[in-house]
Amino acid sequence: MARPATPRYFSGLSKNTFLLALASLFADISTEMLYPVLPVFLTQTLNASGSIVGLVDGFAQAAQNIVQGFSGTLSDKLQKRKSIALAGYLLAAISKPLMGLSTIWQGVFGARLLDRLGSGARSAPRDALIASSVDEKDRGRAFGLEGIGDNAGAFLGPLLAVFLLYALHVHIRTVFYLAIIPGLLAFFMVLLVKEQPAAVVAKSKIDVSLRQFPKGYWQYLLVTALFGLGNSSNAFLILRTQEIGASLETTILIYAAFNLVAALISYPAGSFSDTWGRKNILLASFIIFLIVYLGFALAHNILLITALFVFYGAYQGIFRAVGKAFAADFVSEHLRASGIGWYNTTVGLLQLVASVVAGLLWDQIGHAAVFYYGAAFAVVGSIGLMVLLPREDKKRGAGEPN
Repeated sequence: MARPATPRYFSGLSKNTFLLALASLFADISTEMLYPVLPVFLTQTLNASGSIVGLVDGFAQAAQNIVQGFSGTLSDKLQKRKSIALAGYLLAAISKPLMGLSTIWQGVFGARLLDRLGSGARSAPRDALIASSVDEKDRGRAFGLEGIGDNAGAFLGPLLAVFLLYALHVHIRTVFYLAIIPGLLAFFMVLLVKEQPAAVVAKSKIDVSLRQFPKGYWQYLLVTALFGLGNSSNAFLILRTQEIGASLETTILIYAAFNLVAALISYPAGSFSDTWGRKNILLASFIIFLIVYLGFALAHNILLITALFVFYGAYQGIFRAVGKAFAADFVSEHLRASGIGWYNTTVGLLQLVASVVAGLLWDQIGHAAVFYYGAAFAVVGSIGLMVLLPREDKKRGAGEPN
């Protein structure tokens, strides 16, 4: 008798992977309730400029990713994943209402920074838990499942914001206050995760050093950096969509659809990368990014902008799931949190640079220049991916360059 299709589709995954996917679901509902509202809150309620939007989001995202490197290294040294992740989830949850209490953009900046520091502290240890919860052959699917939770939360969060703002007619600040609830639910999901204790002898001998990362890992970080120079905050896509003529409600719904596509594609992308290779699937995401950014630079039609924004979800789903799985492939188990953490640090630092440059281009040259700039570095990153990273072997070993 044939086995059911569903168990085969999710075979190889553990209870921990599902709990961590649920944690990502609730955490992203909390975050994404606010993300499409935040640029509007800054510009319309607090009268901040486009440069300030880029500064706030760029520094916040950079802080999130920078701290991942350090929290990952700490996690590897202590061989503790769960406790560090829990602290990050709690900090991110309690920082949400502080944004709504702010009366000046500097207050939002401080609260957003605190939120992203918490998010950064939890991410690398959580990703290490995900990587260690499955066999290497299922790693792409494990990160894909977490991507489903993350992007599904990013889909539901904006819808919840629309419901609160337009059905219940709550004040925009109240949305920030309510965001703490799903944030705390994420914290409780991680409480249920069972971490495998590391042997005391093994822990005492662990040496976590950047010198231990193989050459292939550094080449991958270079490719990530080249692409990341043009990968500015999604806040500029939101502002561009509103500039074309979409209302706040419509913009939030478009953003939700973008995240739905990302959620739907995350698991298949991770699964395909297990079979077809990370490099090929990641290149597809770079090409999607290029098409969308060129479209945003040239389009002046709301329907086309909507289609491009939703299509952009395919990039988001692929890049998030496959990018981290690829980083995990290059390093051994005892360096896994560090390897993923410093990969995310690279993404964050370059997003800061890209967002600051994009803010200046938006204010000083023209809004389309932001997207031409991003498209140019998508080309550079794609070339780097093809040239700097060799063809993948069908069977990869942890810690071996691909």
